[in-house]
Amino acid sequence: MTQNPHWPAVANWYHAMFTGAILRTIVQRNTADAAALMFRVFRRQHHERFLPGLEKLGLRGLPDAVAAASYHYLSNRIGGVRVEFMRESDRKAWVRFPPPRWVWHGISVCAIPGDVATAMLRGWQAHNGVSLGNPRLGFVCTKQMPDGQPGLEGYFYEHDHDLPPEDRLRFARHEEAPEFDPEAAPKLDSSLWPAERLAKAHRNYAMEYVRSLLPEALHQFGPQDSVHLVGGAARLVAMQLYAETANSLGITGTDPTSFAQFWTRLGAAQGDKVTVESDGSALILRQLTWSLMRGVPERHHPALFDCWNALMEGALAAHNHRLRAQVLRRPDETSGEISWRIGPQNL
Repeated sequence: MTQNPHWPAVANWYHAMFTGAILRTIVQRNTADAAALMFRVFRRQHHERFLPGLEKLGLRGLPDAVAAASYHYLSNRIGGVRVEFMRESDRKAWVRFPPPRWVWHGISVCAIPGDVATAMLRGWQAHNGVSLGNPRLGFVCTKQMPDGQPGLEGYFYEHDHDLPPEDRLRFARHEEAPEFDPEAAPKLDSSLWPAERLAKAHRNYAMEYVRSLLPEALHQFGPQDSVHLVGGAARLVAMQLYAETANSLGITGTDPTSFAQFWTRLGAAQGDKVTVESDGSALILRQLTWSLMRGVPERHHPALFDCWNALMEGALAAHNHRLRAQVLRRPDETSGEISWRIGPQNL
């Protein structure tokens, strides 16, 4: 595997899009809708990733509380997230996510209500026992950063009795995690996880949030509102991050060719090949695959493409607001190929 130097730029790009979509939902809808969306995204990720991840990370066979905490420790570290692990016993194991909280891009944490952060825990951590077939396993949250506490902290605990759904997540704000000892934490097998694989996994970690966000927003809000909320956020985020991302990709200039280079390099870093050809005073960009949504059952719904394509629109608006992107081909059931014409607005 060859490491792409632009993987970090892709991770930052999609990370910001996810946070932007949650913020836009809070502002344009309400906290309850944003919390519901967070729940849906994290429950979807849980169903898709948790049990296969235990196998991939070599955590099968551990006590359930320890396995759950170990999974959160290793999977988040792979994604570039600061996280700590503390095992107290076979039935109790802590995870702590110190500041800065990765999921809330930059200073956006100032606008995140506690209920939205709690929905993430309900979507994932509270469901670990169910997925493991252990109805006694729950998660106890002791700190949340949007509430002004130093990070996210809590522990998986196997009780002496089966937990009803409302008790799978509870709060104990008076409790404190033990000190973190890195030497006592789980370790990745370096022979299975070389630097190149870790770097690619870091990119995939951020992309996964948007991969889950798009279909869940569609289901929750419907096509029109999901495009307004998520697509609107994508356009704003792309405009805001374009200069930073272009600089990291080595892009200068404001002409169509330099934008084609931007999209080609970004595409390559996210796993897609983009070709460019001339069309008079315009350029035709063809992206041969849509790796972000590969295998997603809802990927053919036009609203998902419209949400994602807003990244292209926002990036081009920031690159040169006198250019426009005309979609010539959308991904469909026969092909993931996408094409655009990039040229002056009067074309």
